[in-house]
Amino acid sequence: MYYTLRKYKSCHWSLPFQYIFVFSLVHLISLSLSLQVVMYIGQVMKDMLKLQRPPSPPVVKLETRVDAEYGMPSTHAMAATAISFTLLLSAQERVKFPFELGLIVAVVLSALVCLSRLYTGMHSALDVICGVVISAVIMAVSYPYWGTIDYLQLHNPLSPIVGVVLPLFLSYKYPELDHYSTTRGDTTIILACCSGCSVGYWVNERLGLTFDLAGPFPVTLPPLTLAALGLGVARFLVGLGMLVLTRQTVRWASLRVLCQIYGASVSDVEARRRKAIEVPYKFSTYVAIGLVNSIMVNRVFVMMGLWDLGNSV
Repeated sequence: MYYTLRKYKSCHWSLPFQYIFVFSLVHLISLSLSLQVVMYIGQVMKDMLKLQRPPSPPVVKLETRVDAEYGMPSTHAMAATAISFTLLLSAQERVKFPFELGLIVAVVLSALVCLSRLYTGMHSALDVICGVVISAVIMAVSYPYWGTIDYLQLHNPLSPIVGVVLPLFLSYKYPELDHYSTTRGDTTIILACCSGCSVGYWVNERLGLTFDLAGPFPVTLPPLTLAALGLGVARFLVGLGMLVLTRQTVRWASLRVLCQIYGASVSDVEARRRKAIEVPYKFSTYVAIGLVNSIMVNRVFVMMGLWDLGNSV
């Protein structure tokens, strides 16, 4: 049980998962926006409330990366709830599936993440419960407006400007702490990924090729065959490779430009943690990932014969 929970939690918000997750954002603008709002509110609440994580001892902590962060609320619980249930609510309008089955899957996946935060000693039960409740409230309040927001994000001429400027502004205005923690950098990464995808959706709409499912909605998905599974694996590997290459290239270039501007060494860890360097290099890197994911990846699939637009698979 420990091994399963630990491995699931580890991949849930690690860097590989961020690539995989941002890869799944295409056509689900409500999911992108929901994650942006939920994560920003959760991270800011942590650093404003400044409530410590469970003390060790008596708790045995099995993770150390985010130990410098405060505990309330659990942003893993918030993200898991937002991702699982936004996917559930968005998908039912587009794809035919048993809602009860989808609900069970959403509950199980979010529960696994929440339980793993308790098991690894990173959060108290109150941290996790508050995270789930806050995420649920945000989704309940915003749900009636998802359709309107989607339309404005795709068709308003100011959408790409707002989609980049607002997340960048929020990243710079993140609350200052008396010590360094990963919260500001992680928040910038999430905002930037979603920002890049948002601009990419808008560009695809202008180009008239959105790689969307062919209506009328909800559509019936074809059965899963070995050929379709192989096609999915091929897409995953190609897409993941493109995103990793984008990250390494833009990160390498942006870090060197910024360090040159501020007279710092690229190998200086403390310099890379300064807001003047950390925010722009992470934001530019992950905006690029979002843009490549939403604009370039599917076009590469078409060129390689991995996407049959006629069947919209």
